[in-house]
Formats: sequence, structure tokens, C-alpha cells
Amino acid sequence: MQISEDTLKELEYSKILEEIAPFCYSERAKETVLSLHPLRKSEILDNLNSTNEYLGSFHNQNIIPFHEYNPIETELKMLLIENFILEAKSFHKIRNLSQCVNALIFHFEKFKEYFPTLHKNLAHIPYTKEIILLINKVFNRFGEVKNEATPHLQNIREQLQIVRKNIQENFDKTLTHFAQSGVLDDIRESVLDDRRVLAVKSAMKKSVKGRILGFSKTGSICFILPESVIKYNVRWLELINEEKKEIEKILLQLTKKIFEFRPLLEQYQEYVYQLDIVQAKARYADEIQAVMPEIMNEQRTELINAYHPVLFLTNKKEGKTTIPQTLTLDREFRIICISGPNAGGKSITLKTVGLLQLMIQSGILIPVHPKSKVGFFNKILTDIGDNQSIEEQLSTYSSRLRKMQQIIRQADEHTLLLIDEFGTGSDPELGGALAEAFLEYFYEKKSYGIITTHYTNIKLKIEELKHTKNASMLFNKKTLTPIYKLETGQVGSSFTFEVAEKNRIPKEIIQKAKEKVEREKVSLDKTLVHLQQEKYHVEKLKDDLNRQIDNSSEKNKELSDMLNSYKQKLINFQRLYDEETRLNQFGQKFEKFIEAYSSGKTKSDIIKDFTKILEQEKYKKTQISEKEKIQTQKQRSKVKSELKKEDIKQQLEQAKEKAVKTTFDQAEKWLKNGTKVKIKGSASAATIDKIEDKTAFLNYGLFTTQISIYEIEKV
Repeated sequence: MQISEDTLKELEYSKILEEIAPFCYSERAKETVLSLHPLRKSEILDNLNSTNEYLGSFHNQNIIPFHEYNPIETELKMLLIENFILEAKSFHKIRNLSQCVNALIFHFEKFKEYFPTLHKNLAHIPYTKEIILLINKVFNRFGEVKNEATPHLQNIREQLQIVRKNIQENFDKTLTHFAQSGVLDDIRESVLDDRRVLAVKSAMKKSVKGRILGFSKTGSICFILPESVIKYNVRWLELINEEKKEIEKILLQLTKKIFEFRPLLEQYQEYVYQLDIVQAKARYADEIQAVMPEIMNEQRTELINAYHPVLFLTNKKEGKTTIPQTLTLDREFRIICISGPNAGGKSITLKTVGLLQLMIQSGILIPVHPKSKVGFFNKILTDIGDNQSIEEQLSTYSSRLRKMQQIIRQADEHTLLLIDEFGTGSDPELGGALAEAFLEYFYEKKSYGIITTHYTNIKLKIEELKHTKNASMLFNKKTLTPIYKLETGQVGSSFTFEVAEKNRIPKEIIQKAKEKVEREKVSLDKTLVHLQQEKYHVEKLKDDLNRQIDNSSEKNKELSDMLNSYKQKLINFQRLYDEETRLNQFGQKFEKFIEAYSSGKTKSDIIKDFTKILEQEKYKKTQISEKEKIQTQKQRSKVKSELKKEDIKQQLEQAKEKAVKTTFDQAEKWLKNGTKVKIKGSASAATIDKIEDKTAFLNYGLFTTQISIYEIEKV
């Protein structure tokens, strides 16, 4: 990905890194964050997923067991020196790091369905307790070498304990002996070089046998190691020296054993550095309410309720509200031109898009709505701000032309362009013409971009091109104050004279300025804005109508399905009718048998005729499969049930017709030519031209349409 330092500077990318860095635990992680640049495309998704998973742990019960740690970079270097002995604190750092990584391995394995990416990134590191066990065998939890580290050390420390006891007992006896003699000062004793000494009055020092170790600052007190403890003290020093040598021997052996795990420790160190950066990004994301948008494999940016992160935090601290922006760049509309008054939010919107794109391509989550979509661009080229150079004796316009020359050389279909105040710095007409030529060049290159401008010819050119769109920063015409809200599909006015008047420029000066400009030019900006607003409303109405057409298509499909259903029902009803007719005929035949029997016909004759009918019916039944019998029975039950429902439906239809008639009767009072109405669910008003039967012909000024009177309502 090609991102110049100028682009990073103009989009204030470093401010984001400066906000993230304090969340890091280690200095190296902070330095890495501060030097962070957009990543390769293959790395971006992994970084985003890792940060998003870590962010998710803040809001559920699966809190990641990662905390502040001590880096072991120095220890890893020292291990390469032959016969080097690591200090106790170094082993303590190594043990803590090993425990930390083991805890992470266990946690991500247990909750890998919640942390698939974090689990994958740790999968190459083996889980082992060997390092911890080796260090625990030598050190206790306070970082001290254990007595039982070796038998020899244990023996030395047992002797030290005996000698310490002898020193204490003999010193106490000597102290008691001289306490009543008036030889000792009021403090009686003190400690020099970790040894108890008698505090003897200097004038009486010859009264106490022993070794003089020093005097007080005033010289009034002489500190003496009594003779009774000197030999024990010598033994104490000998044992201390032996202990030191034994500990060095133990630590040397432990250092050699730890050296065998150096490659694993390097993996530990590198992993926690990377995780440190991930957790810092996650904590920053939590601070700015960032999320992971849908990542696209195409050049596309669909930002919904996007915030500039620096502005969001600044306003948050000051208790102010930040206005989010929504816009889309895709193949349909590759270039958006934002217009509107100065200080209306054009530049901050431009920077918001660019900065959020840089953040995503650096693996940093962004403050947008979760349904936002973001793709990747190979290049991001910017021209934002005044690039006047005093050192190179370049004017603003010359420096901008030089910058534009660089952009022209690099722009292609994989580029995102962000150009502020497009075409400014020279004569408005000539500069505007050159800017229009630049725009056409970028359009032909199929580059994506957002530009801001005050030039009318640029706004008009945007309207002509198929894959470009105008947008404006909304402005309150009554208060003449910006709203800081972006509205795509509209051209914005610069409100030059209105803003000047708002800033208390004398009216006579403003009037002279208006007179100096042709009347057509003065009104062109307003006319263009008015026409664009009309177009915007028409497009909105068109969208509403398209939605209604879609709804009508759905209703037609529903009606078609309903018609097919009724056809099937009719077939079923016919079958049921035939079945009922057959049963009715059979009943009539049975009735004739009863009449014949009543008239005196013999039983044998009646039974003979009845048996004949039974044989005929039996033959018909045998021609029907068992499956067909079951199906017929089901259809019969279903049809009977539907017949009952039809009675209910008929009642509902009658009620509906009655309700519609009532509505029509009420509507007749205002359904007249010239009445202001609108389509239900739409915000655009129209006028009734005429009414034929139950169809209303609506006039929207630019076009007319017809619609059922039941779909409109009075404004």
C-alpha cells in the first residue's frame, strides 16, 4: 500500500497513534504503535479480528488474563554470553512471563469459539510448565533462593543461624555488663555494616575491649564491636562468603538450563508484544466506541454515522455533541463533491473519511455504525490545507499545482483521492477551468475520491457525469449557522454575502459587492441550489414510487398465488360435489328399495337387486388405490373446513367493503380538483388535477402521476 508521509500528516494520523500508545504496557509496544503504518492487505483482517475479539472480552465474562508485564529482552541478550549468571530479578521476570503465556494459552483454548483469531495466533506456542518448575525449585515466591536449593546451601544457612544466635547472645551479655557502668551513651547500641556495636562514650573507650569501627559526627560516641563477638563475626563473614559462592553456582546452573528454552522465551516475548499492541488498540476502540465494520473485497466505502475519532474525544471531554456523517463511495458513485459555506464541516468530513480508511488499513477499529462497509485502496492521495513553502519560495497555488502533478502521476482505479478546496489558489475562472479538467482526468482514470469546492462549474460538471454525485454541508438559512451535517444528492451554497452580513460586515459594502458582480452570477449559486433541492425531492419521490411499484409487484404475486389457490379449491369443491352427488344418488336408490318393500315386493327380490348394486360399488372401490382413498379423505376434510372459513371470509369482505365505502364517503368531502394531497408514507405534496372513477391524477409540477384515491391523504 502506498501512503506518503504528507498524506499521513495531512490526515493527522499520528494523533490516533498518540492516543493509542499510552494504553500499551511496555515501552517497545508504545514505540511500535507510534511508528505504525498501514499494513499489507493480507495482515489487515487478522489485526482487525484480533482487536475486535479483545474488545468483545470487555463486555462479557471471558476476561482475557493479560496484564502489565516486564519485558525480558535484556535477559535474552545476556543468555548468549558464555558463563553469564542471571540475577534473581531476571529469573522472576522470566517466570512471570511464562506464567502469563501459559494462562493465555489455557484461556484461548477454553474459549476458542469466542476468540478464534487470538487462539490461532497463539497456536504455534507450546504449553509447558518446565521453565516455571525449574525457577520455583530454586526461588521462593519472594524471589529469594531457597535453603533447599542444594544440600550445601542448606548446611551453610544452618551454620549461619547458629553463628547468628551466638553473636546475639554474647552481644546481649556484654551490653548488660556495661549498661550499669556509665560507659555507654544513652542510645547504648547501634548498627554498622549490618553488625551490632556498642555506643561507648569516647572518653571511656579504653574501658571496653574490642574493635573500634567508627565515631559519631560530633565525635562524642565511639562505636565498638565487643571482643566477645569478634570470633563469631569472623565466622559469620566466612559463611556469608561461602553462601554467596554457592548461590552463584546455583544460579549459573539455572542460567544454563534456562538457556535451553531461549527460542521459546523469544516466542513468548514477541507474542506478548503483539498482544500488548492488540489490547491497546482494543482499549482505544472502547474509548471512542469503535466497531469492526463489514470488510469488503472491493474498492468501496459505505460509512454510516461515522465520527472523526479525535474530534469525538475532544467534544466528549468538553461535554459537546459530535455530529456523525454518512456517505457512500462505490462503483455507481466514485466521486463525491462536497460544497457549502466555510467552517461548515467540509474539511473535517474529508479528513474523517481519509482517517477512518487509514485506521482500518492499519488494523484499528473505527467509530461507525456496525452495518458500515469498508473496502481497501492501494493508494490514498491527499491535498488538504495550505502547502505554501517559504523555503522553496513557492506560492500556495504553485505548491498545490506541484501536489496535483504528483497526484495525477499516481492516480488509478485503485486510488482514493481526498482534495480540499479543489481548484483554489488562482483566478476563479481560469483556476475553475483547470480544476474541471483535473476532475475529468480523475473520472476517466476511474479513481475514487471526495473533493470540496466553492466553484459552480465543478458542481455543474459533477451533475453531468454519470458516476459522480454532489453533496452539501447543511446550513441554517434563518440563523446563518452551519449544522455540520452532510446531505448527499444536494449542492451547497457558499452563502458568501449572507455569512458576511452575519459577521457584521457593513451592509453598504455588501451591497457594493453585489453590484460589482453580474446579477446572473449572483443568483446562479442560489438557483443551482434551489434546482438541486427540487431534484433531490423528485428523486426522493421517485424512490417512494419505486417502493410502491415493488409493493404492487409483491401484491400482484400474492394475488396470482391466491388465484391459483382458489382454482385448486374449485377443483376440490367439484370433487366433493361429485362425491356428495354420488352418495345422494345411492341414497335415492336405497329409498326406492324401502318403497318397493312397503309395496309388497319380496325380500329375496329386493336383496337380489341390492346385492347387484353392492357388487358394482365394490368393483369401483377396488379400482381406487389405498393411497388415493386417503388423499380423497384428506381433501374432503380440508374442503369442508375451508367451506366454513369461506363463510367467515365472506363476512370479512363485506365488512371491508363497508369500511372502504365509509372512507370513500368521508373522502368525497375533500376529493376535489386543486386539493393539496400526498401519497401515504410520502413527504412530497401534490395537487389533484382531476378524479376519474376512483383514480386521482396528481400534479407534482415537473410531472404528473395517477393513483387510487384510497392511497392518498389530505395535506
